[in-house]
Amino acid sequence: QVQLVESGGGLVQAGGSLRLSCAASGRTFNYVMGWFRQAPGKEREFVATISRSGGATDYADSVKGRFTISRDNAKNTVYLQMNSLKPEDTAVYYCATGREFYVRRSPLNYDYWGQGTQVTVSS
Repeated sequence: QVQLVESGGGLVQAGGSLRLSCAASGRTFNYVMGWFRQAPGKEREFVATISRSGGATDYADSVKGRFTISRDNAKNTVYLQMNSLKPEDTAVYYCATGREFYVRRSPLNYDYWGQGTQVTVSS
């Protein structure tokens, strides 16, 4: 059974930074990883994804240039560095993994999800 555990969320002022981590266990860490978020009253949306080697990444337009996804395969961990945070970034952030190797934006490509970590950006 694959387990994903997010950490690093919290409360930050607009313009600040946070780094989220997601530790994986239960199988080899050799698949696509993604970050998604869900704000109250809204659907879950794609944020960023990274291929199994880390050589390819993809970002939602709303976070491009501000967020950076990376992974450390030796530590079975994926990160999301979030800079220049805005109030509209407030959401529960989830990491996910699937059975594919390349970057994927659709949540349908992901089979395993973490429990989420809250990020709140105050204005």
